[in-house]
Amino acid sequence: MTARAAAKGRPRSAEVAAAPTREVILDAAERLFAARGIDGVAVRDLARELDLTPSSLYNHFPSKQALYEAVLERGLRPIVELLAAERDKQQEVNREGVAVVVDVLVRHMADHPHLARLLERAMLEETGSVQALIARWLAPLYRGAAAVVETLAPESGWEPDEVPHVSIGLFGLVLSYFIYAEPLRRLAAWRGDAMSPRELAAHRRFLERAILRMLSPRLGERSRRRKNNG
Repeated sequence: MTARAAAKGRPRSAEVAAAPTREVILDAAERLFAARGIDGVAVRDLARELDLTPSSLYNHFPSKQALYEAVLERGLRPIVELLAAERDKQQEVNREGVAVVVDVLVRHMADHPHLARLLERAMLEETGSVQALIARWLAPLYRGAAAVVETLAPESGWEPDEVPHVSIGLFGLVLSYFIYAEPLRRLAAWRGDAMSPRELAAHRRFLERAILRMLSPRLGERSRRRKNNG
């Protein structure tokens, strides 16, 4: 029995109380858009998933595009604001600042486990409206990361033409775990749950160490000395 069928026997007040909240709608949309892309999801698919009629869904969001935009905004705005705030607070990479950023990023991505795959799919979309949204939300993130890498490059051992590659690498470090951990777990017979507190804590430690090794002037100087002495 669907939720809509069960609701027929309930008082109107109970039916209204059981209506999906905005967050529930966004969660379902995030999962479907991540799996199929914006063109592969119809409003009726979302409505069926939530036991709503399409017209009821339009009461929450005026169009599928508006819903897609809301999903991206919910996923990316906290990250954009976090990194902007950290850049304003300090001019160099240090362990404390990296730990704060990594902790928030990992918790946010774990709370929205389909977001990384949604972003990967969105970046490969050729639809103009999707590309405009990605440019709006991801361009500030990329420019910010590239600016930090470019500033630290001379002291961290990176050549100017390597800066874009380091920036791409930072994006990959953050997103790849949440895209590939589960399929790789199956392939490698990894028995742990990739989203368990234990594994997420291990991922935090890895990210902190990897980012510091990539951007820390002290570690970069050590790497450059080894290169020169070799």
